Amino acid sequence: MAEPARATGNLVQTRGLTRVFKSRASLFGSKRELAAVSDVDLDVPRGRVTGVVGESGCGKSTLARLVLRLLDASSGSVHFDGIDLATVSAPALRKLRRRMQMVFQDPYSSIDPRYSVRAALLEPMQVQGVALDAAGQDARVTSLMAMVGLNPALAASYPHQISGGQKQRVGIARALAMQPEFLVLDEPTASLDVSIQAQIVALLEKLQQDLGLTYLFISHDLGLVRYFCNRIVVMYLGRVVEILPEPQAAPRHPYTRALMDSTFEPDPKRRRVVTLLHGEIPDAFNLPPGCAYAARCPQASARCRTERPALLQDHGHSLACHHPLT
Repeated sequence: MAEPARATGNLVQTRGLTRVFKSRASLFGSKRELAAVSDVDLDVPRGRVTGVVGESGCGKSTLARLVLRLLDASSGSVHFDGIDLATVSAPALRKLRRRMQMVFQDPYSSIDPRYSVRAALLEPMQVQGVALDAAGQDARVTSLMAMVGLNPALAASYPHQISGGQKQRVGIARALAMQPEFLVLDEPTASLDVSIQAQIVALLEKLQQDLGLTYLFISHDLGLVRYFCNRIVVMYLGRVVEILPEPQAAPRHPYTRALMDSTFEPDPKRRRVVTLLHGEIPDAFNLPPGCAYAARCPQASARCRTERPALLQDHGHSLACHHPLT
């Protein structure tokens, strides 16, 4: 049995976390099930940045929402600071949300267009029942905007009047309004220009260091994750296939190696030939009995096609592969 998260130094801990979505029966077909997240064991150490990476559709965003109980799990557990979120009542969960917040991927849709920046930043306090007088509200809004590098003069602006990067800064400030310990960052730079991405990453890095925050950083950009995170969780079709204990650790799963080889290297002297993957991605509604990556893996054997590899740990490096790379 796993130790409580508080005892192990993990702020967040999931065990066997699974979320299954069911489709409605169509005129010509029956109901189908898709395991967006399947049997995920994940530890998020306090004060550290844990990255989750994988192709689009691998279950990263679903995992993010499960960790915060924005979605209920089909099975498995999520513990936050030793508290099983599945056992927490709605009023207690609302209070607990002061300690854990989320920054969403799309700043254009995550802020209500009818709200000014000021109203958006004060909304978390209204939801949580934190009463502030007018002077207290002004001071809090000014403090939050300064924290994320926004001019307080923008407080009266509406989302359509500010840039995408400014919107994302508002989203980050709103997430920090209740002074949380834990932030889930769901691809916070994906919809921004490259130059703005660098600014947002630098801001998140500074906030994490200054405030001692714990991050779960979701991304499809392995290069960014290797730069920003302390450890990396690699997902493929809803399952964790590898956990790198440090960002520069050599990948041992063929899928992780393929991801790393596909990243663009700006230095011409360090560029490498990209090896194309062959084979088809399995139907997520009808996964094969063995390893889901077997159809695309050059290392695959008959065992891989019939027996699903378990996620096993070897000197802090977790891996789900019958034929790991050396």
